[in-house]
Amino acid sequence: MDKFLIVGLGNPGYEYENTRHNTGFMVVDEFARSVGATFEDKRYGFVAETSIKGRKVFILKPTTFMNLSGNAVRYWLQKENIDQERLLVIVDDLSIPLGDFRLKGNGSNGGHNGLGNIQQLIGQQYARLRMGIGADFAKGQQVDWVLGKYDEEDMKTLQPSIDQAVDIIKSFVLAGLNITMNQYNKLGKKAKKQ
Repeated sequence: MDKFLIVGLGNPGYEYENTRHNTGFMVVDEFARSVGATFEDKRYGFVAETSIKGRKVFILKPTTFMNLSGNAVRYWLQKENIDQERLLVIVDDLSIPLGDFRLKGNGSNGGHNGLGNIQQLIGQQYARLRMGIGADFAKGQQVDWVLGKYDEEDMKTLQPSIDQAVDIIKSFVLAGLNITMNQYNKLGKKAKKQ
């Protein structure tokens, strides 16, 4: 049976809930809800399992904290013997406007500590879905911005992208990366240009 690992990056703990840095967690929570999967506290993360048309899907929220995400990703890839081509990491991205997203097959970590740690441990040949969180902060305020919580207005902009991300995950599992990129990336630039 084909196996997939879908990873949402974030930080564990109540104080990090609904922060911009936990957008990856928010997406995989929504995906798990949509398929009726429940997370269990396991080694290096909260893990849920489901299957989509005969394909086994593991959903992972690392509990290693963002900067050590690679430990959890590598462990679950090895434990379940999942091919790296069947790994999708969902992550927040400052360089993309809130509400926009971009699916890529590989690339640099873009300065993101979670992706940086994954890259150190498994390389950069894996798919990642970058969810825009915008960069509306003053110089030196990046950490406060990233760890700040979404407000109601932000969520109105973000929620449609989270819903879209759930469809992207399903398409990645069923149709593969290239078809999914071709179908969805054009939808990922929808934030209104002021």
